[in-house]
This record gives sequence, C-alpha cells and structure tokens, in this order.
Amino acid sequence: MTGREILDRARAIAPRLRERSADIERERRLPADVVELLRGTGVFRMGFGHRWGGPETSSVEQTEVIEALSYGDAAAGWCAMIGSDTGLYAAFLDESVAREMFPSLDMITAGLLFPTGHAERVPGGYRLTGRWQFGSGITHSDWVISGAFIYRDGRPDPSPSGDPHDSRLMMVPRGQVEVVDTWYTTGLAGSGSCDYTITDIFVPEEHTLVFGSVRNGSGALAQPEVHMRNMPGVPLGIARAALDHVREIVATRVHPVSGAAADDYRMQVTIADCEADFVATRSGVYASMQRQHEVLAAGGSLDDLTPDERAALPLSRRHAFRTARSIVGRLYDLLQTNSIYRPSPLDRWLRDTNTMCQHVVAQDRILQSAGAYLLGGRPGFPLCLGIAS
Repeated sequence: MTGREILDRARAIAPRLRERSADIERERRLPADVVELLRGTGVFRMGFGHRWGGPETSSVEQTEVIEALSYGDAAAGWCAMIGSDTGLYAAFLDESVAREMFPSLDMITAGLLFPTGHAERVPGGYRLTGRWQFGSGITHSDWVISGAFIYRDGRPDPSPSGDPHDSRLMMVPRGQVEVVDTWYTTGLAGSGSCDYTITDIFVPEEHTLVFGSVRNGSGALAQPEVHMRNMPGVPLGIARAALDHVREIVATRVHPVSGAAADDYRMQVTIADCEADFVATRSGVYASMQRQHEVLAAGGSLDDLTPDERAALPLSRRHAFRTARSIVGRLYDLLQTNSIYRPSPLDRWLRDTNTMCQHVVAQDRILQSAGAYLLGGRPGFPLCLGIAS
C-alpha cells in the first residue's frame, strides 16, 4: 500500500465518518466499526518503512491523510493521528524487539509522553506505576506508551547526560492498563482521551525508549520530533470542512427580502477572509515540512536547517491550530442562530477546535521555545524543535 493509496482511501471514507460524527461524539470514543474503517485505509501503518513492508510515507503525506480523515470527523482524525505513530516509535527500539511487539503493521499505540509515572529500576527493566491523562485512542489501542521518571531504590536516578532526574518512555500492552473514564469535555469527545493507570507492572528494558536514541532505521522518519509533524492535519481538515459547509449554505440561500445570501457583502468578506487565512496557514505548514523532508531525505540532519527553517516547523503547527479555531469561530458567527442548533457541525467544530487548542503544541510555550531558539536563548520545550534533551 502506497501513501497515495492511503490518501485516496482516507478521502473516500470521509463522508462516512461525517455520517457517524454524532455517534462518535455520543459514545465518547470511536466505535469498533469506525476503528476498523480507519484501519482499512492503512493509516496506522504509515510510519513503517519499506524494509518492514510498510509504505514509509513522508511527514507531508501523513499530514495529508490526517487532514482528509479530519475533514470527515475531528475525533477520528485525532485518533488516527495518534495511532499512526506506532511505526515511528519502532525506530527507537531494537529492530528484533519491535518486530516481536508489532507483528502487524496496523497495530495502534496510544498514551501520554510526558513523564508523570514512577519507574523503579529492577533487574532487567523497571516496575512502572502511575496515572496519566489524555490517552487519546486508548480504548481501542494495542500498546500504551507512557513517560516516567526513573528511580533507583526509591530515589531519583540521574540521567547519563547529568540531568538530576532521568526519564524514559515505557511501552506496555493495553491489557495491563486500566482506563479511567474521565473524558467528559467541551470537544473532541469521540477521541476517548481518558485517564489511565498502570500499577506495578514490569517493563523490560528493551520495551523502553528515548527520542535521543535511534536504534534501527535512518532517514527523515527516524528523528526525535517525528511524532509531532502530522498534527496540523487535524485543524486543517476541520477548517476546510467548515469553509466548504458554510460556502454551500451561503451559495444556495435566498432570503425573501434581502435576496441571495451570496450577494451579501458581509458573507463575501468573511468567507474570503477565512479562505485567505486558511490558504496562508496551510501553505506555511506544508512548505516548512517539505523543506525539512528535502534536507533529511538527502541525508542531512535537523541541524542543517537554518534557524528560521527549524523554528518554522513548530510555529506553523501552532498557527494551524489557532487559525482553525479563528476560522470556525468567524463562520459560526456568520451563520448566527443557524449555528447553535445541534447537530449543526459548526457547533461541534467550534467545541472541537477550542478543545484541541489546549494541547501543548498550540500554546505560548511553543512561541517561547521558537523565540528562544532564534535568539540563542533556552527553549522551554526543546523537543518541538527536534532537540531531544
């Protein structure tokens, strides 16, 4: 299956996802048949390389697929984005271990990467305990990846680089994880991003990873921030869906007194303004990502990007989230009372974009990190720039 085939399949099922949006939101997770619909597109195998028999889709191609799925349903696109990282994580594991863990290329990984768990060093690995939030897609996942601080004899264990408290990512089979149903939220209800707990589970050393150490594979996808690149596909897909939805309504609406809505100045200016923001934002995302791919595919590293090119990646990603929220909000106001009745998709998109903008990639922390990098300062969130430690 090629990247083009996966994209074509994603576009083909988008209308079906739109039809299921109300069900997805009501169930607060992806129904089993929707998960299988996504699996059938090949989206979950996108990160596996050719030597695995995978499509080895570029980050640009991955983002296009996530954008197409999100055009159908935001929660489905979000879960596809999270679950498609399985092949990307494989590069940070020993190949023999990864092949044993992932006998199928269509397996799904969920979890929270920030180190909130407690991993006690024991012979051969760790005893992992903790509670994590935002396990998007965890209700249908095969593996759960979780960040944890490392302890030895109950005390923080320093990292090899000298940090006072080391941390690693731990991969645990879904069956050893307890889901805590906390996901009652403003939006993205269907993503099932529940809390989850792991209690005193042994994690073999070989099932742990850090983004600073690629253990098999090379090239554009074996990079520390690779799992963040396709995220803009979700807000871009929603913004495009909202624009198409409103344009169709305005183009066909005729008021008995004021006449055709398409001739209304306010309609024209608002839609054109939103289109301008969408085109510019989307171009920024794909141009910066394409430039990164060109450098990495030619054998270069992230350090071969200019500071401006490197900072453009997280900045364009953040801008996509914020701009999508702005576009949906303006279109919601444009249709006024017609927007407020459920199941209006604008009502759902308004809540979804507001919720996803609370993710760290859409926060001012990204501005600080990019600004500090450009000025020679200290980024607060270095991973967004591909700095693993």
